[in-house]
Amino acid sequence: QVQLVESGGGLVQAGGSLRVSCAAPGLTFSWYNMGWFRQAPGKEREFVAAISRSGDRTHYADSVKGRFTISRDNAKNTVYLQMNSLKPEDTAVYYCAADATIGRVILTTTWGTYDYWGQGTQVTVSS
Repeated sequence: QVQLVESGGGLVQAGGSLRVSCAAPGLTFSWYNMGWFRQAPGKEREFVAAISRSGDRTHYADSVKGRFTISRDNAKNTVYLQMNSLKPEDTAVYYCAADATIGRVILTTTWGTYDYWGQGTQVTVSS
């Protein structure tokens, strides 16, 4: 059974930084494009960032571009999201996801195209 486990969320002041991680111990990790999504209370789940299987390509939502960085370590079966210059509007539950379509080149931004999901980690940014 595929399991994605997020960690690293917490409470941070506006302007601060936080790194969330997602481990995928049961996955042939290097086969999958990976993504991060977030969901704030009362809002739909939205795309944050995605990274290709080898890590050579990334894609970001406009709202986080220049502030967030997605990366991965295939040897550790882990994907990261480094979040800098955090704003109160970044407050949400952050989810990592794996795109199980083997060979997909495009880094998709639609949550329905991702097949495996973690349980989420809460990130709260205070003003």
